[in-house]
Amino acid sequence: MTIEPRLLGLYRDMLLIRRVEESLMPLVNTGEITGSIHLCIGQEAIPVGACRSLGADDPVIATYRGHGWAIARGVPAEQLIAEILGKDSELNGGRGGSAYLSGTQYGFYGENSIVGAGAPVALGLSLAAQYRGEDRVALVAMGDGAVNQGVVHETLNMASVLAVPLIVVIENNGYVEMTPSDDLTAVNAAARASAYATRSWDIDGNDPDVVSAAIAEARRVALDTRKPVIVEARTRRLSGHYSGDAQQYRPAGEVETWRQDEPLRRLENAYGVDLDETRAAVESEVESAFAFARALSSPDQTTVMENLYATP
Repeated sequence: MTIEPRLLGLYRDMLLIRRVEESLMPLVNTGEITGSIHLCIGQEAIPVGACRSLGADDPVIATYRGHGWAIARGVPAEQLIAEILGKDSELNGGRGGSAYLSGTQYGFYGENSIVGAGAPVALGLSLAAQYRGEDRVALVAMGDGAVNQGVVHETLNMASVLAVPLIVVIENNGYVEMTPSDDLTAVNAAARASAYATRSWDIDGNDPDVVSAAIAEARRVALDTRKPVIVEARTRRLSGHYSGDAQQYRPAGEVETWRQDEPLRRLENAYGVDLDETRAAVESEVESAFAFARALSSPDQTTVMENLYATP
């Protein structure tokens, strides 16, 4: 059995995200990365599938778990790695780091460490596009715990009242940081759509094809109806909430069970083809990206005050 080029491309993109993040994780312990990082290992199908169905000019906003969204939107791996290592990258010159990096030149309008705070940013981007008569819609991704934030409710209500298209992707990975989602949320995100007079999709977030189809439909509906839409993608987080998470709250064997149906394993099992060539190519790309990033200089300390305030 052979795998069609489209699926092989999805696999390759997900694997690139996976290997970049797996390679970053040890660098926290060695001190090469300052502070903690939040990984999307196990959730790669959502950004990869979603970005395949967005328009070229559709802006994307992510949470602090946003490395996958950045790469899927086109941010070069070497520049993302350089930014996380605190190097003078073309993204934010080492200022953004893991949780605050952005790359507007690639349509990635950044991460946000305040839960749910990306929602009003996305609304503003979509509203600006609407004022300019541009046929584009912003996508904001957030965890399922964010739906309980007041600012998310306010954003969805405002978008519906003002007739602004907006795609809200809920990455439901089963946990709100260290607490099972069901212990904190009475009604899931997709079920709340009727409160905003709009539509929602509750989908398998471990299948990039399913995600891609849902986002394509959601984008069409958002633009046709001038409404916000909600896509709840159910997935599993295979890493901790952050790099220092001991994960003692997880039941024994949970991660091992979930690994049997994670996005990469699912594609590998479905086709049973030899993907060694693709794996080798991705591994080489990741090694080259890290070499490039490490060779960059550190930011010039005399520029520390730049980009802090807007100038006329």
